[in-house]
Order: sequence, then structure tokens, then C-alpha cells
Amino acid sequence: MTDAELAATLAHDAGQLLLDLRSKSTLAGKELGNAGDKAANNLLISAIHKYRPDDGLLSEESKDTNARLKKDRVWIIDPVDGTREYGEGRSDWAVHVALAIHNKAQLGAVSLPGLDMILRSDSPIDRPQRAEKLRLVVSRSRPAKEAVAVADILDAELIPMGSAGAKAMAIVRGEADVYLHSGGQYEWDNCAPVAVAQAHGLHCSRIDGKPLEYNQPNTYLPDLLICHPQDAKKILDLVGSL
Repeated sequence: MTDAELAATLAHDAGQLLLDLRSKSTLAGKELGNAGDKAANNLLISAIHKYRPDDGLLSEESKDTNARLKKDRVWIIDPVDGTREYGEGRSDWAVHVALAIHNKAQLGAVSLPGLDMILRSDSPIDRPQRAEKLRLVVSRSRPAKEAVAVADILDAELIPMGSAGAKAMAIVRGEADVYLHSGGQYEWDNCAPVAVAQAHGLHCSRIDGKPLEYNQPNTYLPDLLICHPQDAKKILDLVGSL
């Protein structure tokens, strides 16, 4: 398998495992989420060690080490992005599998198991269409203040949604136009979504316009903008003026 095929296969397999676990388990809520995190992480880690033993690895659910910093190729995974949504039986959660090369999100796959869908960097779907009235996806529980302010200025619609992967893929799928996030993420939250979004011709950056860099000693990557290229400068300028 190519790297992109491997990413998609692993995202699919982990997603199926999680659906099976949820359908058969007597657990619910946080306990189900924790069980799903552990099971999916074991599957992904084992497969990457088997098929790409010389590559580095960073997972939300595994203890980080400095070994990956010596690697040019690093797999960055989030076994369950949106553990809360998964545990609640919702569909807005995801599995992220990405490969960062020389600190860039080179390729990846985002599985949306609840929607029976996988978005891939190597197989872009039709280019997403931008709505006349902009639609911003935001957190269900804590919308970013910048996103709320920008939506107010642009008279845009706010769409509450669960996981980071689900929100980013809403742009790719044409269900929204802007994902403006601040307030905290880590590399595994957005590496695969960024790889997929970039492959679909979307703008991806920090909210100050700086590039997104991965496989850093500090994995905290607190903010993100994914949008159509024609809206990027306007949104970045607005955020900078807030």
C-alpha cells in the first residue's frame, strides 16, 4: 500500500472497530469513549509499527517521546476525535490518520464512521461549493470568541458541531464554509483534517496567517483556520483587528 492508501485503510478499520464496539458494548458516555480510545489506538499503533516500522509516531492516546523528533516522517493519529460525541451515540466524531513529512501535513485520511464516509487527501471529492451567506462551524459547547465575532461582522450563520475532524470535513463536504478555531488543539486534532482540506484546495493556516507546523517538541497547536481561498485574507484581517 502507498502511504495514502495505508492512512485510509487504517482510518476505515479503526472506524469499523469503534462502531462495532459501540453497538455491542454495555458501556455508555465517558466509559464507552475511553474504551473506544484504547481499542482504536491499539489497532492503529500496531498497524503502523507493522507496515511503517521506521517512521515516527505521535498519538493522542500514547505516551509521547522525543524519538519522533529525529524522524522526517511521522504518523500523527487521533483514534477518536470527539470522544464525547462517540460516547453519546452521535455521528459528529472522527478517526484521524495523517503522515507529516518535514513538519508539514503531507497526506491523511479522516473517517466519519457515523456517516459511513472517509475523506482522503489522495482521492479528493468534488470541490466544495461556497455559500453566498457564509456558514461557520463552531464548537457545540464553547464557540471560539473570534468565530462568533467574525460571524457577527460578516452576517454569517453559526453551525454548532462536535469534533474538530467533523467540523473540518463539513467544509470539505460543502456543508459549511469556514472553520475558525481558537482556544486549544493539539497536532493530532488537525493534522489529518488539514491534509485532506489542503488536497481539496482549501486554505489552511493559523489564525494569524502563519503556516501550520507538525512534529514539534510542544504538540500544542491552539488555533486554526480552514476556509475557501477567496475568504482567507478577509477573515485573517478581521481576526487581526479584534
